[in-house]
Amino acid sequence: MIRHLEEQNLEHAFYQLADRLIDSLHVGEHLTINLDSERSQFTRFNNAKVRQSGVVADGNVTISLIDNQREAYAEFPFTGDRAIDFTYATESLNYLRQEVAQIPENPYLVIPENQGSSREVYQGNLLPPEDAIATILAPINKIDFTGFYASGSIIRASANSAGQRHWFATDSFFVDYSMFVQTNSGEKAVKGIYAGKDWHTEGYQSQIARSQQQSVALQRPSKTVARGQYRTYFAPAASSELLNFLAWSVGEASFQQGSSALLKLKNQERTLSPLLSLSENFSYGNVPRFNNLGEVAPEYLPIISNGKLVNSLVSSRSAMEYGKEANGASGGESMRSPEVDAGNLAEANILQQLDTGLYLSNLHYLNWSDRTGGRITGMTRYACFWVEDGEFISPIENLRFDDSIYDFFGDNLEDLTDFREFIPNTGTYEKRSLGGILVPGMLAKKFTFTL
Repeated sequence: MIRHLEEQNLEHAFYQLADRLIDSLHVGEHLTINLDSERSQFTRFNNAKVRQSGVVADGNVTISLIDNQREAYAEFPFTGDRAIDFTYATESLNYLRQEVAQIPENPYLVIPENQGSSREVYQGNLLPPEDAIATILAPINKIDFTGFYASGSIIRASANSAGQRHWFATDSFFVDYSMFVQTNSGEKAVKGIYAGKDWHTEGYQSQIARSQQQSVALQRPSKTVARGQYRTYFAPAASSELLNFLAWSVGEASFQQGSSALLKLKNQERTLSPLLSLSENFSYGNVPRFNNLGEVAPEYLPIISNGKLVNSLVSSRSAMEYGKEANGASGGESMRSPEVDAGNLAEANILQQLDTGLYLSNLHYLNWSDRTGGRITGMTRYACFWVEDGEFISPIENLRFDDSIYDFFGDNLEDLTDFREFIPNTGTYEKRSLGGILVPGMLAKKFTFTL
């Protein structure tokens, strides 16, 4: 109750600040004001012990001033104290007036509009801060548990000089962890993540138990797998790494400039599997629908339906430059709340359906090896196993792969799981990140490993 009262006070203070700035504008000036704020508990663990813990209350305001077809922006701390915030805001606005006069004109500048206001608040069931550490460590049984816990409320807000206002607040948490074990071939690890809005102790303990089972399996002698093509199952954490590459490739500007990895799909030169459907879905309340211009995206937008590209993400700038219709995309035109439809593969049947091949829990170091060709390279990591006749045989030494999205998301995609997992963005640089991707696991008939 206290926390949500604090959020209401912050909301009031932000709009007071926005009104003060807007009232001080000169004729011909336009202003957009954005707020990033959070109240978060952070705890770091090492060897199943607390190494760092604390609570962070932070906020920053970014203001963008448009005048005479020119734009400049500035950022300053948001404290919630009216006198302090007004001083920061006034100094920043005066600074921008000097800066904007020296900037070249932007022919694709987007003038703020009032397209309607919104207010969305998603309250979760988070662990009480005083109980969090004991609850997280309770199921850990004599193992080197290392990780990071973050929990609390995140706020995004926007206002502009045209009168538009948006407020978004959501509760969220994640436990991003690794379990390390010593083996004859060195130290190995199982990686896991438990995240959401509502904490369920039974669900967390079940996941920890699965990770501990994998850590036991990791102690078997490792198998060196020769380069080649293998049937491969990607657990949701691994499939999310590959599917995110699609979510970053659907911007209209990248299609127009010829840099998108999906350009051949758009031009119908290559195809993807009819099993694959990718959409932008804001209904889960993980991220705000409004972008940094205060423009609101559709609650649901299909991007790839049954393997066919049906929509791109179009920012207002791209709409102006290329004669398209904007759909609330951010300036970078990447997906902010992507989800991939589930398939038919039941969890109990994964190993049987895989039969003989590779079971990959995680991937890392991914990058494009040939963007226009849709080729992705990367490495296996953590708990990855060789499977024979539907049985785990041994962990594998790390492998590098190099394969095309038009192959493993195309004819080689055999099935997707009938369950999905939310893989959150766990970034905390400058501020705690929002959102993530909702994905199933995936089974490929063959996947190319190069060394």
